[in-house]
Amino acid sequence: MAVWPGLWPALLGIVLAAWLRGSDAQQSATVANPVPGANPDLLPHFLVEPEDVYIVKNKPVLLVCKAVPATQIFFKCNGEWVRQVDHVIERSTDGSSGLPAMEVRINVSRQQVEKVFGLEEYWCQCVAWSSSGTTKSQKAYIRIAYLRKNFEQEPLAKEVSLEQGIVLPCRPPEGIPPAEVEWLRNEDLVDPSLDPNVYITREHSLVVRQARLADTANYTCVAKNIVARRRSASAAVIVYVDGSWSPWSKWSACGLDCTHWRSRECSDPAPRNGGEECRGTDLDTRNCTSDLCVHTASGPEDVALYVGLIAVAVCLVLLLLVLILVYCRKKEGLDSDVADSSILTSGFQPVSIKPSKADNPHLLTIQPDLSTTTTTYQGSLCPRQDGPSPKFQLTNGHLLSPLGSGRHTLHHSSPTSEAEDFVSRLSTQNYFRSLPRGTSNMAYGTFNFLGGRLMIPNTGISLLIPPDAIPRGKIYEIYLTLHKPEDVRLPLAGCQTLLSPIVSCGPPGVLLTRPVILAMDHCGEPNPESWSLCLKKQSCEGSWEDVLHLGEEAPSHLYYCQLEASACYIFTEQLGRFALVGEALSVAAAKRLKLLLFAPVACTSLEYNIRVYCLHDTHDALKEVVQLEKQLGGQLIQEPRVLHFKDSYHNLRLSIHDVPSSLWKSKLLVSYQEIPFYHIWNGTQQYLHCTFTLERVSSSTSDLACKVWVWQVEGDGQSFNINFNITKDTRFAELLALESEGGVPALVGPSAFKIPFLIRQKIITSLDPPCSRGADWRTLAQKLHLDSHLSFFASKPSPTAMILNLWEARHFPNGNLSQLAAAVAGLGQPDAGLFTVSEAEC
Repeated sequence: MAVWPGLWPALLGIVLAAWLRGSDAQQSATVANPVPGANPDLLPHFLVEPEDVYIVKNKPVLLVCKAVPATQIFFKCNGEWVRQVDHVIERSTDGSSGLPAMEVRINVSRQQVEKVFGLEEYWCQCVAWSSSGTTKSQKAYIRIAYLRKNFEQEPLAKEVSLEQGIVLPCRPPEGIPPAEVEWLRNEDLVDPSLDPNVYITREHSLVVRQARLADTANYTCVAKNIVARRRSASAAVIVYVDGSWSPWSKWSACGLDCTHWRSRECSDPAPRNGGEECRGTDLDTRNCTSDLCVHTASGPEDVALYVGLIAVAVCLVLLLLVLILVYCRKKEGLDSDVADSSILTSGFQPVSIKPSKADNPHLLTIQPDLSTTTTTYQGSLCPRQDGPSPKFQLTNGHLLSPLGSGRHTLHHSSPTSEAEDFVSRLSTQNYFRSLPRGTSNMAYGTFNFLGGRLMIPNTGISLLIPPDAIPRGKIYEIYLTLHKPEDVRLPLAGCQTLLSPIVSCGPPGVLLTRPVILAMDHCGEPNPESWSLCLKKQSCEGSWEDVLHLGEEAPSHLYYCQLEASACYIFTEQLGRFALVGEALSVAAAKRLKLLLFAPVACTSLEYNIRVYCLHDTHDALKEVVQLEKQLGGQLIQEPRVLHFKDSYHNLRLSIHDVPSSLWKSKLLVSYQEIPFYHIWNGTQQYLHCTFTLERVSSSTSDLACKVWVWQVEGDGQSFNINFNITKDTRFAELLALESEGGVPALVGPSAFKIPFLIRQKIITSLDPPCSRGADWRTLAQKLHLDSHLSFFASKPSPTAMILNLWEARHFPNGNLSQLAAAVAGLGQPDAGLFTVSEAEC
């Protein structure tokens, strides 16, 4: 078919344009596609091309193209044309050539970029048209900028000898664009151009060619890009100097004993910063070779003298051996007598396990108490039966024989065997093999339908067993245990942190007909906008699971929680191991830390240590440190303070200031000490503290005045003004006076409750039925500020009983019964006088 020759250029241009639209998307350079026969000088060329750009946070980025001559310009992103309405177009005339020019701008949002998945990156380029053809600009890649929080590798503390090389590795967090790295030495920027002894490798490690004393400092790796700036944990580098001997002195003159000596000193150089002392002796002696030292032979008189002395020495040794044998035999007889007497008195010991001795915390010791040998329940709480009162011998099983009605006398078997058998049975359960063997962090007791209470003294941890929680006809041995975080593996994900102690109550699997209430402290600042809180429970297989998200409770759940400022009260019908865990939703999330300063009660040397503890603000953490300091011989030297530690990834710093240099000197080699953020935030490390060592100039110095600062970088801080006499100051001793350790860890029956049983039953009977005038359990919940839990209370057979149980858990042993009585009497019930609590009924 013949084609008009003039149509060939037009047809070819159409084909080229179609090819242009489907060309390879990976081409990034500027490409011109002229129309055949057209003037190539009139092809569009770009004055401005789009460039690579990063999206920071949620701010859209602007891409610009400008070409001359150009009749049309459009953007193409990831192979698709951008809609015409999304272009901002400006037309003008190029001043130098007079040709038409065009500038086009588009915005690219974070959402557009995030739609592209896989390995492909988001890119855009311009295509400009003129009568002579088209031109493509270079590709501009749009990436979302970020910088992760965790360093892939952080520098570690080092101790190196003088002139030894130092390498501090640092691998910054992953980021786009890649982070730049700089190093700080005691917060001053390390500049290799000013110090030829220091350089930074391509892998961002800091290298000190030859360590100098001036290189002793805290080093911090800092990573930054256009999004954020991150700091690693600081690494303390100490450059120590090993001692070296000075030359020997000249030999002294020969002495009367025919010896002479020479000496040297460990001062070339002297040891510094913990360097080793010189090895060897500083004094050397030897016999003289002078003619003046002549040794004469010993005569017969000297030999006789030496023989006599040897004979006397042998006699003395034999006499000493005889005395030792006699003493050992007497001691064996005495020990057997003591053992026999303990056997005679063991039958009078009740089952009352006391705290173990400090030197052996794994022993359960039984303290004799001759005041009682039985426990008696008597009262009108249960209907009496005819006939003599039955007696029941307590066995050692988890489930004991049911108690009958009426008056019961519980005869105890051998307490030593009971205690050992109870602990041995706990140790045979795979789930609870880590239970401590002492009683300092454990309580247990035997309970029936009357209920009771277990508590671990001075920890804020207790378990309330309400009446009828244990089925009638059953008797359970129940225990309550506080675990050390390092003894239990609690996996934490992301930004989660442990906010409470880890507590076990059991045995698991026992049948409960009412919820018990587990009370324990927490150190979180409860704010639903800052925290996501959950209750974790360990299964019998050992794995942890979230059983309750606070704020999302449903009445049908097996668990429910009343969260208060510093404590939580957990309703549960299943016993087990629990912990309260929080996940920060913002940097405003904070944990309460309790800061305590301890120092020795007695100072016998020139050195004096001040220990600053940073603990969770919970009773159990305080108890552990107080017991530890008692063993160390420490005293509290300042009133404890609370610091709010935020989820900002900044470390905690501690420093000491204003030490009077005429009386004391600080042995701290750097300006401050640091506790890494994660050591505090994960909540699983105990006894976190820093020690400041001071040295008295004179042993007569007894007054100490200085300041200790504790602060989180870019966060909260506390300052302690110390001014006391180190030999006699005990003014803060009463602040840590713990409650009496003689308190009973287990209370059984009515004695475990503040509200008398009969009055409790009257209140429940009167307030459980709905009342049209509102004088029922709902109004009582409002008066006690528990109205946020109405749906939970309503889901239980007796809502009033749930309210009273929670009151008992929150207010034992110091609850004000008069206030509760006033709240009940104020409901307007016609028989409100029945609820008045008298001394006789208590």
